[in-house]
Amino acid sequence: MADVTKKIGLSLGADICWPICYEHIMRDLDLNIAYKGDQVRFQVERVSIEPYSLQQECSYHLVIDRLTHWFHTSREWIKKSILLDDLYVFNHPWALQSMEKQTTYTAMMRLGMPVPETWMLPPKNYEPSPDLEPTLRQYARLFDLESIGARVGYPCFIKPYDGGGWAGVRKIDNAEQLREAYDASGKSVMMLQKGVLPHDYFVRCIGLGPQLRVVNYKPEKPLHDRYGLEQDFLSAEDESVLADMTYTINAFFGWDFNSCEALLQDGAWIPIDFANACPDSQVTSLHYHFPWLIKANIRWSVFCATVGRRKSANLDFRPYFDIAADGDRPWRERLRAYGEQARKDFQADEFEEFCDKHLGHLDEVADHFFSTDEARDAVHKKVVALYPEHEHEQFTELFWQRIQKYRQEAR
Repeated sequence: MADVTKKIGLSLGADICWPICYEHIMRDLDLNIAYKGDQVRFQVERVSIEPYSLQQECSYHLVIDRLTHWFHTSREWIKKSILLDDLYVFNHPWALQSMEKQTTYTAMMRLGMPVPETWMLPPKNYEPSPDLEPTLRQYARLFDLESIGARVGYPCFIKPYDGGGWAGVRKIDNAEQLREAYDASGKSVMMLQKGVLPHDYFVRCIGLGPQLRVVNYKPEKPLHDRYGLEQDFLSAEDESVLADMTYTINAFFGWDFNSCEALLQDGAWIPIDFANACPDSQVTSLHYHFPWLIKANIRWSVFCATVGRRKSANLDFRPYFDIAADGDRPWRERLRAYGEQARKDFQADEFEEFCDKHLGHLDEVADHFFSTDEARDAVHKKVVALYPEHEHEQFTELFWQRIQKYRQEAR
């Protein structure tokens, strides 16, 4: 029997609260897992940004990454480490780099998901380059923006094809607003998508490995109230549909951690935005749901590091396309088959057995931690980073009390 230390790296940007909580709970757990003849312990370390040799060995077994989607140095270090050292990382860097909103829409359309009518628009303005003028002169075609708006239908939404955090998203009710929004979009490549209005529910489904949290989402509210506190607000079948949909999207693109937005209209769940593979993880927006996220992160990272889960350097769409090819199969049966394939890809059965055997005390340890001064201080640090001084205590207390509500209800 060998003593093995699995090293987990946190590749962080402006993250404040969740890494503090993750690190504290991992220390409190003091894991020593007997697995296949080894005694596995864990070390958590924040990943630094520095020059590196392409031949440099990666010391981490797993990295929880929050930079790949925008910080190129860390992205290339992670890709190098996957190729040379079999590093496992949340999330798949090649998929993050290449799968923008339009790519994910197209792929899920092939699987039969009811993605609303969506058009991609050339940018209003361009960055000058030597080849640009002849390219546009020969191949760019004048188009009638208003006729595209009419084909999509109003209301619709204009948004950057590669955006996030609601940046650049605008509801469009008529041709005049569409022209105004397009003229203001500058060099961004924009998408125009039919609005799903009215709708009965707007949900955000947070998927972390084979774990799911369905949140009643309220985008019209201020940031601290967008994630609703409601529990059990959907039927078991609705939750099952959303689980199959979320797991399918995440497994298809190799995303361990992603959030999927969907709207319920006339009894059908319609996915509208699901290329969110670096989801909001801050207590200032998640509040009540924040402890769930920390625990889900710990479960999946500990499992993946312990069993040596591998990160494929490519994506295999074929199992899902084979299911999609059976066009005579009712949609719900196809979606269920996608979900089963996704859970297989995520080793869901093995994961659940592992958690039952080795992480049964996580809920108790996390519950205690979220009663401590250290946890409240982590909340306070994030509030201080986002809110003006006169609101520090108000919002620290608001988020803290919502965490206490979660603790009480989770028991």
